Amino acid sequence: MTAPEQADSPASLYGIASLVLGLMALLTAVLVNYVGIAFPLLLGCLAVTFAVLGLTKRLSRGRCIVGLVTGGFGVLYCAFLLATFGG
Repeated sequence: MTAPEQADSPASLYGIASLVLGLMALLTAVLVNYVGIAFPLLLGCLAVTFAVLGLTKRLSRGRCIVGLVTGGFGVLYCAFLLATFGG
Protein backbone atom coordinates (compact mmCIF):
# COMPACT_ATOMS: atom_id res chain seq x y z
CA MET A 1 0.00 0.00 0.00
CA THR A 2 1.44 3.37 -0.94
CA ALA A 3 1.55 6.36 1.36
CA PRO A 4 -1.41 8.28 -0.21
CA GLU A 5 -3.62 5.19 -0.06
CA GLN A 6 -2.61 4.59 3.52
CA ALA A 7 -3.47 8.16 4.56
CA ASP A 8 -6.92 7.95 2.96
CA SER A 9 -7.75 4.58 4.48
CA PRO A 10 -10.27 4.45 7.33
CA ALA A 11 -7.86 2.06 9.04
CA SER A 12 -5.51 4.99 9.59
CA LEU A 13 -7.93 6.25 12.26
CA TYR A 14 -7.57 3.15 14.47
CA GLY A 15 -4.75 4.74 16.45
CA ILE A 16 -6.62 7.97 17.12
CA ALA A 17 -9.85 6.16 17.99
CA SER A 18 -7.99 3.82 20.33
CA LEU A 19 -6.19 6.70 22.04
CA VAL A 20 -9.34 8.78 22.58
CA LEU A 21 -11.44 5.83 23.76
CA GLY A 22 -8.66 4.62 26.06
CA LEU A 23 -8.30 8.02 27.71
CA MET A 24 -12.07 8.32 28.08
CA ALA A 25 -12.20 4.82 29.60
CA LEU A 26 -9.50 5.69 32.11
CA LEU A 27 -11.16 8.99 33.04
CA THR A 28 -14.64 7.47 33.42
CA ALA A 29 -13.22 4.56 35.41
CA VAL A 30 -11.92 7.05 37.97
CA LEU A 31 -15.33 8.76 37.99
CA VAL A 32 -17.21 5.46 38.20
CA ASN A 33 -19.49 6.72 40.98
CA TYR A 34 -20.97 9.30 38.61
CA VAL A 35 -21.22 7.40 35.31
CA GLY A 36 -21.74 3.78 36.34
CA ILE A 37 -19.57 0.73 35.74
CA ALA A 38 -20.74 -0.25 32.23
CA PHE A 39 -19.59 2.88 30.41
CA PRO A 40 -15.85 2.61 31.22
CA LEU A 41 -15.93 -1.12 30.48
CA LEU A 42 -17.47 -0.50 27.06
CA LEU A 43 -15.02 2.29 26.23
CA GLY A 44 -12.05 0.22 27.40
CA CYS A 45 -13.06 -2.80 25.35
CA LEU A 46 -13.52 -0.63 22.27
CA ALA A 47 -10.12 1.00 22.85
CA VAL A 48 -8.40 -2.37 23.13
CA THR A 49 -10.19 -3.64 20.01
CA PHE A 50 -9.18 -0.63 17.91
CA ALA A 51 -5.63 -0.80 19.25
CA VAL A 52 -5.26 -4.45 18.26
CA LEU A 53 -6.71 -3.72 14.82
CA GLY A 54 -4.31 -0.81 14.37
CA LEU A 55 -1.33 -2.83 15.54
CA THR A 56 -2.11 -5.65 13.12
CA LYS A 57 -2.39 -3.13 10.26
CA ARG A 58 0.88 -1.51 11.44
CA LEU A 59 -0.64 1.98 11.45
CA SER A 60 -0.09 4.63 14.16
CA ARG A 61 1.71 2.15 16.41
CA GLY A 62 2.46 4.70 19.15
CA ARG A 63 -1.14 5.83 19.45
CA CYS A 64 -2.34 2.24 19.33
CA ILE A 65 -0.02 1.23 22.16
CA VAL A 66 -1.13 4.16 24.33
CA GLY A 67 -4.78 3.33 23.57
CA LEU A 68 -4.16 -0.32 24.41
CA VAL A 69 -2.55 0.53 27.74
CA THR A 70 -5.09 3.15 28.84
CA GLY A 71 -8.07 1.07 27.69
CA GLY A 72 -6.64 -1.96 29.46
CA PHE A 73 -6.13 -0.01 32.67
CA GLY A 74 -9.72 1.27 32.46
CA VAL A 75 -11.08 -2.26 32.06
CA LEU A 76 -8.83 -3.73 34.75
CA TYR A 77 -9.71 -0.97 37.22
CA CYS A 78 -13.42 -1.60 36.72
CA ALA A 79 -12.92 -5.37 37.00
CA PHE A 80 -10.99 -4.79 40.23
CA LEU A 81 -13.84 -2.67 41.60
CA LEU A 82 -16.39 -5.32 40.66
CA ALA A 83 -14.32 -8.07 42.28
CA THR A 84 -13.68 -6.05 45.42
CA PHE A 85 -17.12 -4.57 46.05
CA GLY A 86 -19.25 -7.17 44.29
CA GLY A 87 -21.05 -4.65 41.99
